[in-house]
Amino acid sequence: MGLLDGKVAFIFGVANHRSIAWGIAKELHNHGATIALSIFNEDMRRRVEPLAEEIGCDFIEPCDVNNDEDIEAVFEKFKERYGHLDVLVHSVAFAPREALGGRFIDIKREDFKLTLESSAYSLVALAKRAEPLMPEGSSIMSMTYYAAEKYIPDYNAMAIAKSALEACTRYMAVDMGHKQIRVNAISAGPIKTLAAAGIPGFRGLLKHFDTVSPLGQTVTVEDVGKTAVYLASDLSRMVTGEIIYVDSGYQVLGLTAPRDEM
Repeated sequence: MGLLDGKVAFIFGVANHRSIAWGIAKELHNHGATIALSIFNEDMRRRVEPLAEEIGCDFIEPCDVNNDEDIEAVFEKFKERYGHLDVLVHSVAFAPREALGGRFIDIKREDFKLTLESSAYSLVALAKRAEPLMPEGSSIMSMTYYAAEKYIPDYNAMAIAKSALEACTRYMAVDMGHKQIRVNAISAGPIKTLAAAGIPGFRGLLKHFDTVSPLGQTVTVEDVGKTAVYLASDLSRMVTGEIIYVDSGYQVLGLTAPRDEM
């Protein structure tokens, strides 16, 4: 028997085979979960459908997470199909190009607001609609990054959004805890995804990561997916409000020079 037999997971954020959300979808499926997917718009369908076929998923619905009517509609479709929801995965983030790179202080108000709404408030909006469908023992998880805590070059508005996402995780964990719904976030090391490609200087960051990280390896979407299985399963039934690092130990470092140069 799989750890997640009988559970239904609704995953937001699969864009292609390099997506963290895809790594999570695969691993949850491998452990017995039924997978439903939401994509940003219909243009994404041609990329996602072949992946969905690999895991036996035939529920792929578009949803703009900044639009409450879209959220309401997609959850109504989900409810009609499955009736209940055990695992909600939020792997959604967006920032205008102008909000990444350059001087942080030059960020425009509208770009700042859009980044936070898309990347942090969207978790709250999805969870609010998911909650009535979630039985005791359900799990909500989102994806964050170390830039929420420490300065990472060029992350700018997205770093603030990740900080907000982590704060939302803690507040939601308390709000939803009385219903025995757990809320956690995974802080993954740098992974070459479609979203990461839009961050200036990302290649340089990834290039040196395995040189300085304690485990000496880069992180894969499958690594993140395995941690998602833990958070989705009863193995983590008393874990909530946590930020769980899947970053080869990078977050423990106070100095990031390669060891052979020290």
